[in-house]
Amino acid sequence: MAKSINQVILMGRLTRDPEERTTSTGKLIVSFGIAVDRVGQDDSADFFDVTAWEKLGELVIKYLGKGSRVLVQGRLRQDSWDDKETGKKRSRVEVTATDVTFLDSPKGSGEGQATSSASSTSSAKKTKDVVIEDIDDKPIDLSEIPF
Repeated sequence: MAKSINQVILMGRLTRDPEERTTSTGKLIVSFGIAVDRVGQDDSADFFDVTAWEKLGELVIKYLGKGSRVLVQGRLRQDSWDDKETGKKRSRVEVTATDVTFLDSPKGSGEGQATSSASSTSSAKKTKDVVIEDIDDKPIDLSEIPF
């Protein structure tokens, strides 16, 4: 009998800043939403609610904000409940993240700042390029290689 698989991978942008809360046992839960563009369709997207627990949640709070690009890996979880106001049965599916990859620079550091610091570092470390002008096409004698 085959095992069941519940795995999802989504890449998109945060639709809101992450929100944190704590369970009654003291565990941190961070909730955020992401929008994933539909391929080949203009101005349309799918929206997903995501939760990240404990250490992963701490990293999300620290480094992500509304508009940040992310790659979320996790599993789908379905909740069902009775609506107290209408009495109707309600349900929703959300993603419980097992890994979140940050695709942008951390929040608070602007894109221009990251680019300018990277370019100034590369220009400071620039060394003179060595150009080899005399290359012949003679075969290499393997006995001359020291190792």
